[in-house]
Amino acid sequence: MIKENKLIVITGATGSGKTTIRDYLVNHYHVAKVVTHTTRAPRKNEQDKVDYYFENDETFAKNHFLEHVQYAKAKYGSSYEGLEKAWRNNHCAVIVLDTQGAITYHEKLGNQALIFFIEVNDPVILKNRMIERGDSEDKIKQRLSSHEYERDLKVPKELQSSAYVIENNDLKHAEATIDALVNKLC
Repeated sequence: MIKENKLIVITGATGSGKTTIRDYLVNHYHVAKVVTHTTRAPRKNEQDKVDYYFENDETFAKNHFLEHVQYAKAKYGSSYEGLEKAWRNNHCAVIVLDTQGAITYHEKLGNQALIFFIEVNDPVILKNRMIERGDSEDKIKQRLSSHEYERDLKVPKELQSSAYVIENNDLKHAEATIDALVNKLC
């Protein structure tokens, strides 16, 4: 029997550990990573075509996006080509999106999209994670005061009946929850 392609959509607030959890899935389960596009500058140790396709406004506009948003003055988007490329490598792929993007994928892919909402109960943990990853104080203040940050702190009503909520105050606890879900769903 051929398995249906699945896409794990990781969403939640900035600093919740979405990228760390994506990397866990890639490294421990060999899930294919969907590389997305952004106009923001690379962070320390990020590589073009590995972490993101780093673009300018002109090149960003030439892509075929399934969804795209503007967040903290930068554009982010995921392309059909990126999704298909990931599925060529593995029937189960993973992508990191904000909650608005997760809603779009849920609507467009239906049961193929497995929504993992990453939740952190302590805002101090979120801020400390942003500091640890090298975000500037100005960038952190901008993100923490944004509408998008507030929106992404809780599961949107459109995803409440389908999202798997994963508490990530402690990474080992989150990994155990993820292990159970991946073995059941993928």
